[in-house]
Amino acid sequence: MQCVRSRLLSSRTRLLPIRSLSSSTISDSDLVVIGSGPGGYVAAIKAAQLGLKTVCVEKGSTFGGTCLNVGCIPSKALLNNSHYYHAAKHEFAGRGIKIDNVEVDLPAMMKAKENSVSALTGGIAGLFKKNGITSVHGHGTIVTPNQVIVKNNDGGRTTINTKNILVATGSEVTPFPGIEVDEETIVSSTGALSLKEVPKTLTLIGAGVIGVELGSVWQRLGAKVTAIEFLGNIGGVGIDLEVAKSFQRSLQKQGMKFKLNTKVLSAERTPEGIKVIAENKKGKQEEVVSDVLLVCIGRRPYLDGLGLDNIGVTVDNRGRIPVNERFQTNIKNIYAIGDVIDGPMLAHKAEDEGIICVEGMVGGVPHINYDCVPSVIYTHPEVAWVGKSEEQVKEAGIPYKIGSFPMAANSRSKTNQDTDGLVKVIAHKETDRLLGIHIVSSVAGELINEAALAMEYGASAEDIARVCHAHPTVSEALKEACVSAYAGKAINF
Repeated sequence: MQCVRSRLLSSRTRLLPIRSLSSSTISDSDLVVIGSGPGGYVAAIKAAQLGLKTVCVEKGSTFGGTCLNVGCIPSKALLNNSHYYHAAKHEFAGRGIKIDNVEVDLPAMMKAKENSVSALTGGIAGLFKKNGITSVHGHGTIVTPNQVIVKNNDGGRTTINTKNILVATGSEVTPFPGIEVDEETIVSSTGALSLKEVPKTLTLIGAGVIGVELGSVWQRLGAKVTAIEFLGNIGGVGIDLEVAKSFQRSLQKQGMKFKLNTKVLSAERTPEGIKVIAENKKGKQEEVVSDVLLVCIGRRPYLDGLGLDNIGVTVDNRGRIPVNERFQTNIKNIYAIGDVIDGPMLAHKAEDEGIICVEGMVGGVPHINYDCVPSVIYTHPEVAWVGKSEEQVKEAGIPYKIGSFPMAANSRSKTNQDTDGLVKVIAHKETDRLLGIHIVSSVAGELINEAALAMEYGASAEDIARVCHAHPTVSEALKEACVSAYAGKAINF
């Protein structure tokens, strides 16, 4: 394998982005990555670092895909800054801080969001240059197992000959049948990130991760938000139901309203606003009228114009590409990762898959434990989990025990006046091995990584319980929940 890497390294040359209006050809590349989202750009960088002559095709004008441009990054910027506004307006007085005339400057808030996005997308361009990766901006189509033709954004055409192709084209918003999105009054997550003014009322179709995050942004800024959810819980599929109930109570205290076990029948524009007709599980219909409607019922793989049917790549009935443990499709030199394959649509999952995939191309042994991939909802409080929920453990027939600890009993949460939430630990009843960890806390997204590390190494509840955690920190709540799981009782509750 070292000889292969050395030969590839010696053949690698520093290539510049293709910008010509005319047709051009790139020959003898080792890998073409289609898509520069978190999975694609990370895979491209890792491939170049391993000595592969790498080309990355991106249909957008900037790198980063949905995540950096109209997803993870801009939404977190708005979540963070809307939280500051809400705290200044509603919490500072109780903390001994007096501020008069706190106002939202929405254009400035949007500008801060855009600055974050441009800094990070520009950072990827710098990393590509640093690692000698050729970038081609345009729509790539696979015409043979060893050739990709790109219709360049500048009107030209680039033909790329390659040994391997990696599909990392991500996902797109799932449309709601019969509801036309205009990104102004009926919006997808993309439009909800760029509203021109704070709506007085906002209706969400869907109370999953995207719905509650973007709903929280506009609720904090002054909108009255109502979420209509087909399921009986918020937070989407996979969330522990006890945790979902705790989470829902927190958001309801903030003013968000939920209509669960309710399906949307139709939506139409009226002089009064967007009128949604919904029906609960008892068959009772009701109308909800609002200034803006956010349709957020999920995402689906994006494979448009990719040309998979040209070469016979298999796609399942949900639009996903089946792959083996090396992320190979049924055509062995064509690979796929991220949102276009099975599993949760998470940026960090795609990143890990990208690295493991290209390591496998040069002889590495692939390994990823999907039970140790964490999920996070970035509201306030945040919700994070890794491993199995209590419902999943029950369904699998695994003997288990639970340890829990409320944030109200955690000293740091008390001093921060930020006591909503809990830690719930699920461990094997006989071996004490950790099966799942679920956290509701303002810093759950940070704490969950300790839990993921512990589970990756097969830790028991006692293992975490016997690790000295700094005091006072919110992380002590995780330790206390593990004490509760293995010993039967926590110390401070």
